[in-house]
Amino acid sequence: MSATTTIYNRMEYQIQDLDESTLRLLYKNMLKPRLIEEKMLILLRQGKISKWFSGIGQEAISVGVAMAMKEDEYILPMHRNLGVFTTRQIPLFRLFCQWQGKASGFTKGRDRSFHFGTQDYHIVGMISHLGPQLGVADGIALASKLQNKNQVTAVFTGEGGTSEGDFHEALNVASVWQLPVMFCVENNGYGLSTPTNEQYHCENIADRALGYGMESYIIEGNNIIEVYTQVRNLAESIRKNPRPVLLEFKTFRMRGHEEASGTKYVPQDLMDEWAAKDPIDNYQAFLKDEGILTEEQDDVYHAKIKAEIDTALEAANGEEIIIADETNELNDVYQSFNYKEYKENLEVKELRLIDAISEGLKQSMEQHEDLVIMGQDIAEYGGVFKITEGFVEQFGKARVRNTPICESAIVEAGMGLSIAGIKSVVEMQFADFVSSGFNPIVNYLAKSHYRWNQNADVVVRMPCGAGVAAGPFHSQTNEAWFTKTPGLKVVYPAFPKDAKGLLATAINDPNPVLFFEHKALYRSIRQEVPTNYYTIPLGQAAMLKEGSDVTIITYGAAVHWALETLDNNPDIQADLIDLRTLQPLDTETIFASVKKTGRAIILQEDSLFGGIASDISAMIMEHCFQDLDAPVKRVASMETPIPFINQLENQYLSKGKFEAALKALLNY
Repeated sequence: MSATTTIYNRMEYQIQDLDESTLRLLYKNMLKPRLIEEKMLILLRQGKISKWFSGIGQEAISVGVAMAMKEDEYILPMHRNLGVFTTRQIPLFRLFCQWQGKASGFTKGRDRSFHFGTQDYHIVGMISHLGPQLGVADGIALASKLQNKNQVTAVFTGEGGTSEGDFHEALNVASVWQLPVMFCVENNGYGLSTPTNEQYHCENIADRALGYGMESYIIEGNNIIEVYTQVRNLAESIRKNPRPVLLEFKTFRMRGHEEASGTKYVPQDLMDEWAAKDPIDNYQAFLKDEGILTEEQDDVYHAKIKAEIDTALEAANGEEIIIADETNELNDVYQSFNYKEYKENLEVKELRLIDAISEGLKQSMEQHEDLVIMGQDIAEYGGVFKITEGFVEQFGKARVRNTPICESAIVEAGMGLSIAGIKSVVEMQFADFVSSGFNPIVNYLAKSHYRWNQNADVVVRMPCGAGVAAGPFHSQTNEAWFTKTPGLKVVYPAFPKDAKGLLATAINDPNPVLFFEHKALYRSIRQEVPTNYYTIPLGQAAMLKEGSDVTIITYGAAVHWALETLDNNPDIQADLIDLRTLQPLDTETIFASVKKTGRAIILQEDSLFGGIASDISAMIMEHCFQDLDAPVKRVASMETPIPFINQLENQYLSKGKFEAALKALLNY
């Protein structure tokens, strides 16, 4: 077909090099999600589905982008991108089961609507927080670039999502690293009910690209040919010359944010204006006027799609409801991990804690040839603690990556790498700064395997703790933020030998691990450490001392405080348990010791309320109550932020309270 241009109802269709079969396929692929949505709205009114986020009026964007990409390239869609799923030929039966919370859906009834992904179709679903998927797209694109796959990743958000910090962080990282990502913004005029003039104060979202040093394009989002051809051409260009591009699709949604919210906040003349620009009605009329689509063909398309919908819906309706099974639920929180033991050799050398962590990280980089580490100042500078000093020379800047100051986007990039099959280690410069990356850790990394069977193979290194006069923002030991969150593992070594072996295991584990490293121990604790690569299993505490008087349970720097106290009081015969890992927790060792001694004291550096000592105390009371000769004692730091000056910090820390508390327990 020769290149022609037709202006139809204010839309300009430039056929260019597209043949008639492609032009008809564009129409069929838009028609399918429209007919599905019309059916879903009926089911919603009948109470057969619980919620619906309509994309009616925006089908051209989803379909055009999906058709422009290769099947093995990842797309990260949003609520209103049903056309991505249908264009990728996901069976309607599975989609309907997903929306009804049936077992044959993608989340086994654990999440709803489009909150899912599927590796089979290279689709990565959203979470309700919207922004994190932008950084996840960065990670997937980084994997493509590292593996020289010449692929492009497309990620969707709405104009409201561009107000989130994740949008800025993700675009900035993509630009700095020149990642092959298409950031697709569907600007439909309203973030739920908030109009664009209350979301941003520039004329176009595309204008923001200038600040990130990247290209941007404004595309008529209701024009399927314009969407398809522009995205196709850009994708081909990005595959050859990797770089990020910001695409703003001008469009409109004809239904509410979700059906319950309605559209009363939208002026009727605006609704009428956009109704006249309906992407399907206009394109259908154009095809018929050009003789590309006949009435008979159109009738056949409608009939076949409706029959497919009815058949799939009948099958989904016929599937039994999910029967709640506690074992199934618990087993899916983490990906199964078959621990492989690498034994210690006999050759040892004395290392400080900081050296053992560095050596363990280096040996893991050698063990896993595509392992990527990311963090602020970790490359040539070697990190603020010099743990990665010399790594760039050995492993190169592709695998040892300096990052902008953007904890959220880097955690998300780690998630994206995991989706693409690459392990990563993310260094928080200080554990305190993890608050800036909290959302993707607790809502994305922690929940992905449970939600749709996608693991997060990410280790987050957490330099933590007080005792170094660093003040309120560089001294927290915030492990309780994460031991509370199902789906995360938490490791907290106190000795160089343990740190090295546990770090190797944490990196081998396909689940997200928070790896705490106490800064005050970095250069103060030395130990003979095996020189080879070895592992220590998670969830296995260490019994450092044995005695019959009392059980002392602790971890991190507090282990050394307890050792010092026992050295100063040789008459106290105690079981001293170094937990080493807090999630999973070695309750077997704890309970066996408490049943033997009859007394338990738990020492933590964190402040008392809500800390892990409280949970351990409760578990002991539940499982060992009749064996106790005294109440379980908890010793923790003050209920204040961590002060800077030494005399205040010393008063804050639980170290100075432990000996008196221990003796009081023994005298009970």
